[in-house]
Amino acid sequence: MFEYRAAYYHDETNGWFTAKVLDFPGVVSQGRTLNKARRMLSDALREMTEWLMEDSQPIPRPDPTAADASADMIEPIQLIIRARPRATTP
Repeated sequence: MFEYRAAYYHDETNGWFTAKVLDFPGVVSQGRTLNKARRMLSDALREMTEWLMEDSQPIPRPDPTAADASADMIEPIQLIIRARPRATTP
């Protein structure tokens, strides 16, 4: 299990939340509510991790000091990696 830092930004003009994982570049999402933004960000984190693993790329290490002063809220976001057996070819 890895624990990253998620930042949430509330857009007062349209009410939407933008979300990003501060210590995992490229993991960004949004949602109409904070809870929806959390779910979408969790999905984006999982998908990005799967893509990196399939491409044999390293997964960024969590940085417990990651911060963004412009964020409305920062909280931990967990990533659990479950091993999948590789398909074997005869």
